Amino acid sequence: MSLPKRFLGYFIQTLNAELGQDTLRIILLKAGLAVGLADPEPAFRLDADSATQAYASIQAALRSHFGRGSRGILTRIGRLIWPLLLAEASLFLQARMRVLRALPFPMRTKPTLVFLAGFLSGESNHITVHSLDLEWMFVDNDFAALQPNIENESVCYVTLGLIKESLFWATGCEFDVVETSCRAVDGDACEFHVKSGLGIS
Repeated sequence: MSLPKRFLGYFIQTLNAELGQDTLRIILLKAGLAVGLADPEPAFRLDADSATQAYASIQAALRSHFGRGSRGILTRIGRLIWPLLLAEASLFLQARMRVLRALPFPMRTKPTLVFLAGFLSGESNHITVHSLDLEWMFVDNDFAALQPNIENESVCYVTLGLIKESLFWATGCEFDVVETSCRAVDGDACEFHVKSGLGIS
């Protein structure tokens, strides 16, 4: 398992913008991690295994420092990463996404989730999207870099934020997204139940 190219750098870049680099360094120091992880530029150059481990360790440090408050922080980070991923997409994919936003509302959800799954999984196709009548299941079998969670709670808030923001971008609606299974607490996969949009903004 490895992170998509440049994902860790975007994650750290967004954390710096939200928390401030000095605050992030303090959090890393308290967790016994290298303060150099607060710099996004070296993160863009890490190999896949090192980036994956760093991503998991930073999230664990944030959960330790902020407690339950880390949920909202990490969800917001995920939402803020979405436009960075979209900007990195090929011109062809960007054009397809613009066309997608012109489709009738019910036809936008699945293509958006498939686009996000494709970006996060690359060529491995370890993230899949399944229909549940008028709802959807976003299933991550391998991407989410996790450490076991002693609080026995789902922890994939960055991914949850990405799902919510990608769908809001595509539809103008907020969707109810719930992680129903998580590998951090012995789930076979990280599964996100995506319910219909709550209203057009």
